[in-house]
Amino acid sequence: MSVTAAAGFRAAGVTAGLKASGRPDVALVVNDGPLDAAAAVYTGNRCKAHPVLWSERASADGRVRAVVLNSGGANCFTGPEGFQTTHATAELVGELVGCGAADVVVCSTGLIGVPLDRERVLAGTHAAHAQLDADGGSQAATAIMTTDTVSKQALVHGDGFVVGGMAKGAGMLAPGLATMLVVLTTDAVASAQDLDRALRAATRTTFDRVDSDGCTSTNDTVVLLASGASGATPEPAALDEAVRAVCAQLARMLVADAEGAEHDIAVEVVGAASEDDAVEVARSIARNNLFKTAVFGRDPNWGRVMAAVGTTGAAFEPAALDVSLNGVAVCVGGAPHADPADVDLAPREVHVLVDLHAGDASATVWTNDLTHAYVHENSAYST
Repeated sequence: MSVTAAAGFRAAGVTAGLKASGRPDVALVVNDGPLDAAAAVYTGNRCKAHPVLWSERASADGRVRAVVLNSGGANCFTGPEGFQTTHATAELVGELVGCGAADVVVCSTGLIGVPLDRERVLAGTHAAHAQLDADGGSQAATAIMTTDTVSKQALVHGDGFVVGGMAKGAGMLAPGLATMLVVLTTDAVASAQDLDRALRAATRTTFDRVDSDGCTSTNDTVVLLASGASGATPEPAALDEAVRAVCAQLARMLVADAEGAEHDIAVEVVGAASEDDAVEVARSIARNNLFKTAVFGRDPNWGRVMAAVGTTGAAFEPAALDVSLNGVAVCVGGAPHADPADVDLAPREVHVLVDLHAGDASATVWTNDLTHAYVHENSAYST
């Protein structure tokens, strides 16, 4: 599975010594063609890491031959030397795979404000190139992990073509076009315009609807590459759906691996006047720390949900709101209904359903509970 499931791609993951743990930390994904079409989306954070600044320009023409990624350092706010490290890495990959540096996307993840060891990155890039393999997707997926507890890989088979992908992310998950590092590949025959359409449509309803902790990273990147090696040219709708399905799988894996989480929470809003209203309400609930801690404590305090809805600008009448928790209608018409004691919050997955009774639009945002383990992990992240 993963990024080498599609024909025309090779990948590798190696240990370059960037992590004190000695775990793999440099990955390389190469598109052997015959096509080199690509599309990408990047963080909405205005404070962007050097790799993002480089890659935004590199992918702008819709052509990418390779993606090189490192964990163990974000290479963000590291001064001119940091950008030179990104540039040198892209130059090296270009030399090794036979393309220009401007056809190489660079991704980094890890601690902000700490210089990245350039020599180790370059040595790791050399080593990864030497180990490129059509079965190397799993190794690459492992090498991009930071606080992830498991690697994240997904695969969808279309009619004569494949879409595969890998992702990393377990914290700082909030929308801004992209919410983590993701590499997607397909062997379909597709243009850069086709890929851009499919990717933006997919991220809008998958990665952009993952809101673990309301924090948007400086390094987030999602890139989609097409090799055309299958010779199959799918209908636009078929390509769009395959890309969406892979993104949806990866997005759910990100929520499931959120730092310290004990519950995966789907916040579904229906009866909204517009999709934007539905997303706004769902996100307000998903980001509400009082609600998230209540779920952690298995406390069906639906008042937290109502209070979060009320902070939005969405169209609704408070006296018309309905709220259900795991299938139990605890509030109907803005008033108590079923006994909250009937709500079982023991299962890993929690479903919150809010009906605004203001229209026909709906949306779902995925989040997780706020636990002691999350606080511990992020209170000591740099030490």
